[in-house]
Amino acid sequence: MPSYLIESYLPRSRSGELTAVVGRLRRATETLTAEGTHVRHLRSTFVPTDELCLHLLEAESAATVGEVSRRAAVEPARVVQALTVAATDAPGGAPCGHQ
Repeated sequence: MPSYLIESYLPRSRSGELTAVVGRLRRATETLTAEGTHVRHLRSTFVPTDELCLHLLEAESAATVGEVSRRAAVEPARVVQALTVAATDAPGGAPCGHQ
């Protein structure tokens, strides 16, 4: 299933809200899945110096991710498809669990 990134803005002064934002995203994905649309929140990352949140989701389409964002009240700067490269797939990458 394709992966998508939601890029959103979160001021450093409101960084304490990140846990609540992630909770809303997870609830929205659970609700949509219960309604028959498979979508899964994989992880979220906050970049304080850029005041940027990156939320990685698995879904059938960008439109589904947009609906998750709407239901979670997360205003996206944009939603883009993302490709993941595992450490073991990268040149010189180590197997998981090994440094």
